[in-house]
Amino acid sequence: MTVIDPAPFYDCHVFFCTNERAIGHPRGSCCAKGALELRTYMKERARAMGLEKIRVNAAGCLDRCELGPTVVIYPEGVWYRVPDREAVDRILKIHIKEGGRVPTLMLHPGDG
Repeated sequence: MTVIDPAPFYDCHVFFCTNERAIGHPRGSCCAKGALELRTYMKERARAMGLEKIRVNAAGCLDRCELGPTVVIYPEGVWYRVPDREAVDRILKIHIKEGGRVPTLMLHPGDG
């Protein structure tokens, strides 16, 4: 018997690291770098841009806080650092809306 997967709830799923480590931790934390505010901004901007079927979730540690704040976008599995609102705007416009990539913000294995 063949089982067909149901349609996805979202076309795009953004996991936004909101990990919080102790002050002074050598790797830092995305939360201490403004991740909560940036995640809220990303949700609001996506809505304002009319982007549908996108989910911006708070995530626990994505294990790259020293580069953060960080996000990973699925289904592509592309990682970005998101230092400010301008980065959020660029990621939403270029990656989510247009289907491109933002190379200057992308993270690669071995970064850090």
